[in-house]
Amino acid sequence: MGVFLSKISILIIPIMVFCVVAYAVVKKGNVYDDFVEGAWDGIRTVVQILPTLIGLMVAVGVLRASGFLDFLGLICSKLLGNQWLPGEAIPVTIVKLFSSSAATGLALDLFKKYGTDSFMGRFVSISMSSTETIFYTMSVYFIAAKVTKTRYTLIGALLATMAGIVASAVLAAKM
Repeated sequence: MGVFLSKISILIIPIMVFCVVAYAVVKKGNVYDDFVEGAWDGIRTVVQILPTLIGLMVAVGVLRASGFLDFLGLICSKLLGNQWLPGEAIPVTIVKLFSSSAATGLALDLFKKYGTDSFMGRFVSISMSSTETIFYTMSVYFIAAKVTKTRYTLIGALLATMAGIVASAVLAAKM
């Protein structure tokens, strides 16, 4: 069964491309012109969101290099007593709001220091998978989709992230 699924997974994309092209040919569509138009739309989208992506990456780099995230983690660990939310996990939690890859880098540093089976490792693993890159997602996708009225999106996303963090702490403590 595993070999069969492996073979099918290799063929899925070529089969899908063939089916789309075959359908366009049957419907007498101009496949090449449609492809070129779609490619130009993709390039325009990339050009639109590129300044936002660069700004987010620079902001995360500045926060990380300045030591502000570590300082914030130290303050939070003093306030929370490192019982509920480990102070060293605060930078991962904050950076995850902006960049998943940067948060993964911070998480790997924590894994090296504490191990993956420690409370810290479990907490970071669970929280990384139960939270979203809110600011990245909102800025990139809302710009690409030309959404101007976001209403309560940010508040709802932040509340959902807080719920994910609390659930991460509870689950990590129970393991």
